[in-house]
Amino acid sequence: MSADLIATLLTASVLAFALAWLSSVGGMGGGVLMLLVFTALFGLQVAVPTLTLTQLASNGGRVWFNRRDVRWQVIRWYAVGAVPFALAGGLLLPYVPVEPLKRILGAFLIVVIIWRRCRPVPRPPADRTFAAIGAGAGLGSSLLGAAGPLAAPFFLAKGLLGGAYIGTEATASLITHLTKVAAYGASSLLSVHVLQLGLVLTPAIVAGAWLGKRTVMRMNNWVFTLVIEAGMLVAAILFIAGF
Repeated sequence: MSADLIATLLTASVLAFALAWLSSVGGMGGGVLMLLVFTALFGLQVAVPTLTLTQLASNGGRVWFNRRDVRWQVIRWYAVGAVPFALAGGLLLPYVPVEPLKRILGAFLIVVIIWRRCRPVPRPPADRTFAAIGAGAGLGSSLLGAAGPLAAPFFLAKGLLGGAYIGTEATASLITHLTKVAAYGASSLLSVHVLQLGLVLTPAIVAGAWLGKRTVMRMNNWVFTLVIEAGMLVAAILFIAGF
């Protein structure tokens, strides 16, 4: 193993730890930033499937650490839409131009943030609505690498905060990422190199998820909501800028 490769893996591990902590605190946003990091280090074709593998570890850790607070009725409806659309997106990834989709998603997030500020207590969406939300998030996640911000405002509108938000959002994301792994495997995107990167980065990501859980336990609801919205804003800016 060359010195350059070791340095790259160490850099990726440190950043993965920090971004896994961010995802565990804010429930989203870390995946978008991690995609930027992995793209810069490994290239886009390696970055997207590698991110999916690392997100399995990150979301799996968040689910485990918040397992008692997961809203399973919401998850069941979310999976109805997320699984088929994440599978379709994974199969379409090699053929679809994603730059216009990024900018559309970024604009959508800006509108949602403004709407939430104007209407801070929206009517909670019905459980079955999460089938449509899962479909949009599953397709976006497969094509863009990370689309957690797309579902975030709906989980907040449902009244999920703290461990309930983190655990439910992580479970929803885990379902999507498992489906994407199957799709990427069918599309020959899961190379040995990608699998090795995912394995090497997993310990740092699980450690970040554990630290994030400890941080959330010390946050009040107002700060928690502000962190989520800040993460949405950062993701929107990055998407619109084309990152």
